[in-house]
Amino acid sequence: MKYRNLGNTDTQLSAIGLGCMGMSQAYGEFDDKESIATLEKPSNWGSTFGTLPTSTEWA
Repeated sequence: MKYRNLGNTDTQLSAIGLGCMGMSQAYGEFDDKESIATLEKPSNWGSTFGTLPTSTEWA
C-alpha cells in the first residue's frame, strides 16, 4: 500500500480509501455485520482512509 501525507502535515493516509456512504440509510436497508466485514478487509490490506456521509442519522 502506498501512503501520502495529509496536506502539509506528517499524518499519513493510504493512497486507496473506502467510500462508506452505502453503509448508511442512503441506499435503503443496511446490515451492521456486513458493514463491519467490509471495513475490516481494506484495513487488513493497509488502508487507513475512509469517507463517511456528512448527514447520517445514527441510531
